[in-house]
Amino acid sequence: MILIDEILIEGPVVDTCFACDLSACKGACCWEGDFGAPLEEDEMLAIEKVLDQVKPLLSDEARAILDSQEPYTYFEGMKQYGTPLAKDKSCIYLIKEGEISYCSFESLYQKGEIAFRKPISCHLYPIRIEKNSQSGLSLMRYDEWEICDPALANGKSSDTKIYKFAKEALIRKYGQEFYDRLDQIVNKTP
Repeated sequence: MILIDEILIEGPVVDTCFACDLSACKGACCWEGDFGAPLEEDEMLAIEKVLDQVKPLLSDEARAILDSQEPYTYFEGMKQYGTPLAKDKSCIYLIKEGEISYCSFESLYQKGEIAFRKPISCHLYPIRIEKNSQSGLSLMRYDEWEICDPALANGKSSDTKIYKFAKEALIRKYGQEFYDRLDQIVNKTP
């Protein structure tokens, strides 16, 4: 374990090789699972602000869901808000290009049309962060999921560790200084 500020980082985050391989997994993390992507409070507001730009990209079912409810759902099982799910359990914000699922937020962000990239929980994946309200510490852990097996092989072939794969997301969440400290600890540099 590594401790930086009030964040405990489990060994697999820095030891495990991982790099998404969309050609193999087809973006399955957007349509597999029991819950939507976990959302932070400020992300719920960000989604509300870009909804008019996102809606035209979505399926008819997703637009109907958004017309009948809030753009986020409280999931009792994970005890927090997340992105709503369609009947087939896919995130309503996914879009398909051929066989591959993409995030509608990410698509618009990459085109420079919106400032909200995507939920930080998606950007960080396969890293999950859990805050302990009693200790005030956050635990950063690797969320191992068999649908990501191609990412393990891809990461191994490129020698990319999870924390390196998630560098942009870690900097987005905690800042450049945090990432640099983590990298120095892992590489044992002053």
